[in-house]
Amino acid sequence: MSALLGRSAVPVSRIGLGTAPLGNLYREVPDADAIATIDQAWANGIRFFDTAPHYGLGLSERRLGVALSGRPRAQYTISTKIGRLLVPDPAGAHRRDDEAGFDVPADHRRVWDFSADGVRRSLEDSLERLGLDRIDLVLIHDPDDHWAEAAGQAYPALHDLRAQGVIGAIGAGMNQAAMLARFVTETDVDAVLVAGRWTLLDQSAADELLPACARRGVSVLAAGVFNSGLLATDNPPADATYDYQPARAEVRERAIAISAVCRRHGVALPAAAIAFAGARPEVASVLLGARTAAEVAANAAAAAVPVPGDLWTELAEEGLIRRDLLP
Repeated sequence: MSALLGRSAVPVSRIGLGTAPLGNLYREVPDADAIATIDQAWANGIRFFDTAPHYGLGLSERRLGVALSGRPRAQYTISTKIGRLLVPDPAGAHRRDDEAGFDVPADHRRVWDFSADGVRRSLEDSLERLGLDRIDLVLIHDPDDHWAEAAGQAYPALHDLRAQGVIGAIGAGMNQAAMLARFVTETDVDAVLVAGRWTLLDQSAADELLPACARRGVSVLAAGVFNSGLLATDNPPADATYDYQPARAEVRERAIAISAVCRRHGVALPAAAIAFAGARPEVASVLLGARTAAEVAANAAAAAVPVPGDLWTELAEEGLIRRDLLP
């Protein structure tokens, strides 16, 4: 473990494993492959694991619980999320969970619930799926359209649970930076998980969120640092995705230009993407999703690559990153 979240005693490793893919995001992952992925993360020194009920209607949590069941509990950190309750829906068992993009039977429905009671019910269900007696970090998940309830009910409930020692740290996780900045400035969270907004292609988190975190002593968990695929390979393909959609031509061209600069400095694009995201002092951990052991090993190797300062300087000179954000 290399950093503590905010003012809490909850540690995280510099690289974390995001487990949405292990909830069968987009396509099925066999149980054995999912367990092997988590085992590989452990072998590579990863001790921070992020999950959520949303990921495969609880499948990610269940698999994570199985894979970590024999590990010393004090040696790893688990984060999960609240905001979507899973309600049994036997009538949906014959179809797939296509609406959310997970290849699992739709035998449960997601119900938005940021009430205090919903927080407690969600945590109880997550503990059962994980097979644990405590969760280290709990994040308010995607409250984009639910600020009043999330800030007025979910946050106070989590604040109380943290004060009671039931959970170690609290925060919010979103694909946008603006509302996360509100959580940082208007509440007493320990951490925020920002997905896709602090990357080589999108530095919008630097406008308000990162400075607010620096002022308030709030830790940042950088997720989606490959912007869902475009930065995940050294040669961004024509069918690459950006923020879960087909990448627009101009965005892909920018990624290709960044990759060319990286290549001139002997650094692969994914390695530069990880290094850039993790270079800010506010960033406690970079979360990297994976669905196979090989992907974990590749990500771990990329994260260990030293990146020369001249690479960042050239990117700025080429107008590919903001000069005021050089690592």
